[in-house]
Amino acid sequence: MIIFFARLMINYNSDMMRKAIALSILLTVGYSVLYAHTLPSVDPRKAGMDKSKLIYADNVINQSIRNGDIPGAVLAVVRHKKLVYLKAYGNKQVYPETIAMTANTVFDLASLSKPVSTAISTMILLERGQLRLKDNVAMYIPGFQSWTDTVTGRKRNIRIIDLLTHTSGLPPYAPVEELKKQYSVPNPDGLMAYISHVKRNNEPAKVFDYSCLNFIALQRIIENISGMSLQSFARQNIFDPLGMKHTDYNPAGETFDWTAPTEKQADGSVLKGKVHDPLANIMNGGVSGNAGVFSNAEDIAVLAAMLLNDGEINGVRILSPLTVRIMRSVPKGFEQFGRSPGWDVYSGYACDGDLFDTSAYGHTGYTGTSITIDPVSGTAVILLTNRVHPDDKGNVSRLREIVANVVAASIVKLK
Repeated sequence: MIIFFARLMINYNSDMMRKAIALSILLTVGYSVLYAHTLPSVDPRKAGMDKSKLIYADNVINQSIRNGDIPGAVLAVVRHKKLVYLKAYGNKQVYPETIAMTANTVFDLASLSKPVSTAISTMILLERGQLRLKDNVAMYIPGFQSWTDTVTGRKRNIRIIDLLTHTSGLPPYAPVEELKKQYSVPNPDGLMAYISHVKRNNEPAKVFDYSCLNFIALQRIIENISGMSLQSFARQNIFDPLGMKHTDYNPAGETFDWTAPTEKQADGSVLKGKVHDPLANIMNGGVSGNAGVFSNAEDIAVLAAMLLNDGEINGVRILSPLTVRIMRSVPKGFEQFGRSPGWDVYSGYACDGDLFDTSAYGHTGYTGTSITIDPVSGTAVILLTNRVHPDDKGNVSRLREIVANVVAASIVKLK
């Protein structure tokens, strides 16, 4: 009898073990699927676009390369949750050797980091009830000074919405060389101390003055609330759930290998895998609210599709539909500035061209990157260039809008 029950228990345990192994395999497969999202690729004609007209984008990008404006580029076009165009042009590197551009090339996104990581992270915390747009920054950054009228002494608090729309009054940048003399670097705390006390140039919500300091302050808010670095928070809540496997700060491994270099340095080397922006690189060690994210066109296409689809893609929801609507809308009282929370709608920095709807929004990056998203036609244009390579003399301001026009003109069916 004892032997019988012993055998029964062995069989029972073996059966449970097999079930546990099977469950583990299912979970592993499910995890892999969850974190390996891509958009289905379709012929432009199946997405209501004229493929022959999209070829004009090839022409203008190649002409820009011939003109010496950029060494190379990658263009991705998203329509109705599908990738309808993905193409590489020119070279990702021309110094010290020439290397051809590929569609999977990873770029230093520069200021695209602001909406892609920092702003979306801020709105995720808003959805969780951990902050409001009207909250004072000093609630989350102890010692953060308000604006003070030097004549009357009147004070006005700087709010989170002021940071997101670049109307806080903070100066555009910080003196990196002076901060290096004052602090050992990297030194995020030293930089934050500077931002907290630096003279405010304008009364909040009165003047639009694009400032990297706004988004470095938002970074500190995100980190203080979440108890995580911005890098970890964005990975856990945006990049990994969307399957953006080649998107990160301080890229490593395969992502680093695919990275396009940026500017030639004084010693003859070129920056690769290290953010070009000095504040992000030197003071914040590569993880910064204003810059530092590296990504490729296909990853950004997934994020753009998520925003076009009201915050959800491939069964993964990052933001609620109402949050997406707020992010792409200029707040009441801020109409003269043309900025929404984290994005550009119609300020002088906008790059959406002449044909997309007036509700189109986007952002640009100093290194030559840009995103344009048109919710009315369900279209996104991702143009990634390395215009700062090798000597920071390239120019893509006009190219961005011309490409946006070509893509918009190729749409022959609005729905």
